[in-house]
Amino acid sequence: MNRYYKINAAGIMICFLLSLFGCKKFLDEKYSKKQVVPTTVEDFQAIMDYTTIINMNTPFSGEVSATDYELSDAKWAGITAEGHRRMYTWEKDNLYSNDPYNDWMYTYRSVYSCNAVLIGLQDISRSAANAVAYDNVKGQALFFRAGYFLEGSFVFCLAYDKTTSGSDLGLPIKKNTDFNESYTRSSLEQTFNQILQDLKASVGLLPIIPLSPYRPCKAAAYGLLSRAYLYMRNYEEAELYADSCLALNSNILDYNTLTLTAANPISQVNNTEAIHFKIMNAAPIIAAYNATIPLELYNSYRPGDLRKTAFFKLNDDGSYRFKGSYAGANGFFTGIATDELYLIKAECMARKGAVQESMALLNRLLIKRWDKTKVYIDLSASDTASALAVILLERRKELLIRSLRWMDIKRLNKGGANISLSRTLNGKVYTLPANDLRFALPIPDDIIAFSGIEQNKR
Repeated sequence: MNRYYKINAAGIMICFLLSLFGCKKFLDEKYSKKQVVPTTVEDFQAIMDYTTIINMNTPFSGEVSATDYELSDAKWAGITAEGHRRMYTWEKDNLYSNDPYNDWMYTYRSVYSCNAVLIGLQDISRSAANAVAYDNVKGQALFFRAGYFLEGSFVFCLAYDKTTSGSDLGLPIKKNTDFNESYTRSSLEQTFNQILQDLKASVGLLPIIPLSPYRPCKAAAYGLLSRAYLYMRNYEEAELYADSCLALNSNILDYNTLTLTAANPISQVNNTEAIHFKIMNAAPIIAAYNATIPLELYNSYRPGDLRKTAFFKLNDDGSYRFKGSYAGANGFFTGIATDELYLIKAECMARKGAVQESMALLNRLLIKRWDKTKVYIDLSASDTASALAVILLERRKELLIRSLRWMDIKRLNKGGANISLSRTLNGKVYTLPANDLRFALPIPDDIIAFSGIEQNKR
């Protein structure tokens, strides 16, 4: 991305944010409207290239709530954000009190940016001269809007269930930038219809090879469709779109080529698996200096599995912290990568009874994580149940801290997995039973007060 786009995008986004939230909240200095109002395809591309808003706002609340990390009593006591402490112990309310910069705000700020592009493009005539660029930026806006609606549903809605989705509460489907317009929550079915509609429309607009990995491409759209259908437990469609993604990019990173002891062994430069870069919003509670990996999870990696060195660093107190983000030192990766698509396809194959084929696909991935100086022994299974047990464990181990575990727990519990969560702090045990209403986190109170939309049941 060149310097012009970065500067232009920053100016345009400042103007846009001023219109959304008011000038005093974001900036005191006045900007000339002539300088920053987007009017061309290039201007709207600049908005989509503003990575701080577009690529770095994946909600963290699901990851905070999931149990792929833990805090010592002392670390928990040192967390200054009371809402995050309450989130960690699955309290039913006040998770975002006095915190205007929360996952709901960040999600909809990104959605509104996409809407600004989609609305603005309607005032530009698509021509032979601008068709490629026009379609590309429109496809990007559709892709990101769908992605934020999907991620928001993981956090603020109950798990998708086809039998109840018509009545279950979804998200407000905002498709404009008018904050004065009243709105309500759609059904969960309507929410997912919008997600799928946007993503399918984006496929025909996006390029095969993007100019930047921060921009989505066709493979990224296929991958996100596969993730969405997996969450919906529509395994036939999830496998279909995983195949479509892998047909365009099937790279597997050989961990033997990495400097495993490095602070961040996997970088944006050497990561051939990453199809599209997106990063989780920063939250100190899950930062490496606070969060440690449960020993049971750490010990589940076999001797010879290079992920054990690539993903974890030993702390002075004998605990382990995570260092294996696919975004390197830039934060926790939440984008689309081929390893996730291999695991989705393997799971879907196992569910339809193709047990041996699913295990062969899983081993194709895992052998690239194995120390080449040691003999790799294929993982095997004799039936669907045992294959799923193996695949789902490897999914958890491979996709650690990617903001996917929370959605996995929710969808698997809907399928009867009965995964209950527990944490112990200062001798007190906190629990979250399977399918509890608290799996849909409460919408911030100020949003409820301002909009009048219905709060999640507790």
